[in-house]
Amino acid sequence: MRPVGRWKGGGGVVNESRRDDDTPVLITEAQPSYDDQQAVRRRKYAIMMSLRIPCLVLGALVFQFWQLWWLSLIIVAISIPLPWAAVLVANDRPPRKREDSHRFHGTEKSAGELEAREHRIIDT
Repeated sequence: MRPVGRWKGGGGVVNESRRDDDTPVLITEAQPSYDDQQAVRRRKYAIMMSLRIPCLVLGALVFQFWQLWWLSLIIVAISIPLPWAAVLVANDRPPRKREDSHRFHGTEKSAGELEAREHRIIDT
């Protein structure tokens, strides 16, 4: 068996058919590691920020060659919130999974009910 490198997006669902590739199967409900989550966020940030310069250039070219100031303004306006949105996406971690904890869901008794019962006294 050859060694497997970093996981790419986790495994899949365990089913009866066995796949031929060496993709690991995720059998737990564990979240991806913090390094993997950060790598995904960095990639999203880089993609969003790399779209800003082409938007500005495209807006200038539309205005220069076709004299469509309104279309140029729309394209530039789209590029304005991109850095803000990229930072929000880069700093946002996925939500934590809701874990079902084992809790007692019995009936609650008031303090009067607890004190009203008979107490056993042991004299020595």
